[in-house]
Amino acid sequence: MLKRLIDNHFKLAEHHTNVKTEVIAGITTFLTMAYIIFVNPSILSQTGMDYGAVFVATCVAAAVGCLIMGLWANYPIAQAPGMGLNAFFTYGVVLGMGYTWEAALGAVFFSGFIFFLLSVFRIREWIINSIPLSLRLGIAAGIGLFLAMIALKNAGIVVANEATYVSLGDLTEPSALYALLGFFAITAMAYLRVTGAVMIGILGITALAMVLGHNEFGGVVSMPPSIAPTLMALDLAGAFDVAMLSVIFAFLFVDLFDTSGTLVGVAHKGGLLDENGKLPRLGRAMMADSGASMAGAVLGTSTTTSYVESTAGIVSGGRTGLTAVVVAVLFLISLFFAPLAGSIPSYATAGALLYVAVLMAGSLSHANWDDPTEAAPVLIAALAMPLTFSIAEGIALGFISFAAIKALSGRFQDLNPAVIVLALLFVAKFLFLS
Repeated sequence: MLKRLIDNHFKLAEHHTNVKTEVIAGITTFLTMAYIIFVNPSILSQTGMDYGAVFVATCVAAAVGCLIMGLWANYPIAQAPGMGLNAFFTYGVVLGMGYTWEAALGAVFFSGFIFFLLSVFRIREWIINSIPLSLRLGIAAGIGLFLAMIALKNAGIVVANEATYVSLGDLTEPSALYALLGFFAITAMAYLRVTGAVMIGILGITALAMVLGHNEFGGVVSMPPSIAPTLMALDLAGAFDVAMLSVIFAFLFVDLFDTSGTLVGVAHKGGLLDENGKLPRLGRAMMADSGASMAGAVLGTSTTTSYVESTAGIVSGGRTGLTAVVVAVLFLISLFFAPLAGSIPSYATAGALLYVAVLMAGSLSHANWDDPTEAAPVLIAALAMPLTFSIAEGIALGFISFAAIKALSGRFQDLNPAVIVLALLFVAKFLFLS
């Protein structure tokens, strides 16, 4: 009876799969993205948020997103708080711009709500099609470089210097050595197609540091910490600040394109696109993503988004939402491993951040370097993010440079109303709100 219900709901037979295959695919996907359980609390807790509460919020928000995606949209695509957006939340909005983490959570909620409205009224396609490919590539690469800078800084590999702004740190320090070793190991395992390479690398470096006396063992299993310190702590009024509009836009913009690209890419890999090359139930998938972001803000974590690591489950045979449901269950089980998460030092996650940066920076290879009017905005957007320590500033400078260069080159046909309006708004922001 249960098997029939599962088959009917997820349409397993129609997708030429079965429960066993979907469960294996779910486990595979979880292992490739479980590093977020350790990395997200490590990053967000630097804002003053309670580490244990963020750990719980991360697991629950991921489970909520996966359940909505699996049960409603019926796609084998997992969700969790996104890399890059969590770093922007901490280093850009709170530590950089000086907003409270409560107000930053409010901005995450509003971005999720706007994303939801865009999905309901089907405006998302117009927005996606209006943004030039070069800017999308530059922004994706910029987020990768931003993560790389954070990883190198956290590991002490890059340090501040009054004369040159940054310089090389002491590579003989344990934190730098562990971070580099973790990065080398994760990259090698990824090349060898080891399932869960990132998580294995994080746990391996943590264990090695404990054995050598550089890290303390906090335990493995316990009851979940309290989520009370972050639950419903978002400050919606604080997010209404005019200067916060660029922050909300940055959260929205990155999530919108990250989700769109991931959905289409993963669906193409799994043969889930229709005969016209479009993704059926795209609206449901988008609403699942935006709904998870709003839920995550209420729980106490940064923007929740679709994970490209879902491709690992697709390759393992996952074709339906049952795969995502399995991932959700595993995230909920992870709630009981808080002591292990608390034992992970920042240098153990630095190697993982650096590897994720490599993957994201790969979008630069798709840029048109033969056309300077396309290449220059890509480079401006990509470099601005790590150098200004802000995704929002990188997006703004990318739009301004694209519009200005195209206009001065007489390439007005490459500009559309959306790009022009956004570029002018960003110019106004720098002139009057900076």
